[in-house]
Amino acid sequence: MALFINTLAAVTAGTVLATTAFAQSAREVRGPTPYFAVENEPAPKLIVDPVLPGPLALGVAQIQYRVENVRIVPAFGEAALKLSPRVGHLHITVDDLPWLWADSSDLGTVDMAGMPPGPHKVKIELVDANHNVFPGQVATVTFTVPEQAKMSHK
Repeated sequence: MALFINTLAAVTAGTVLATTAFAQSAREVRGPTPYFAVENEPAPKLIVDPVLPGPLALGVAQIQYRVENVRIVPAFGEAALKLSPRVGHLHITVDDLPWLWADSSDLGTVDMAGMPPGPHKVKIELVDANHNVFPGQVATVTFTVPEQAKMSHK
């Protein structure tokens, strides 16, 4: 019995050490605390994945994204430019239309239903609180909705 308890204790201790060794800190995952200004903030970065292929058969385009060194929040205007850590939001344009929408939800996925069959282009821009694009932070995703797509929004 003592051997079993010692073995169990050793396995448990090893598991805790292994888990701790590979765990990321809260700051590594969530970014800096909003309670203090960040000195010399690194440049914001937008990472955009290709459209998810499965939902396209339903006429739905879902594009996952993530950002680094900026928080996506509904804060706008000159005062929001002074927030630290910095804040921003997304501008999304579909098929070069003359209008766009702003997304400050930080849901991590741009979701568009009812896309007609054929080729499409979605431009995603990471912008500051005054709607200025952070330098180099624009991604364009192209995809084709198949002809037999069933419209799922009805």
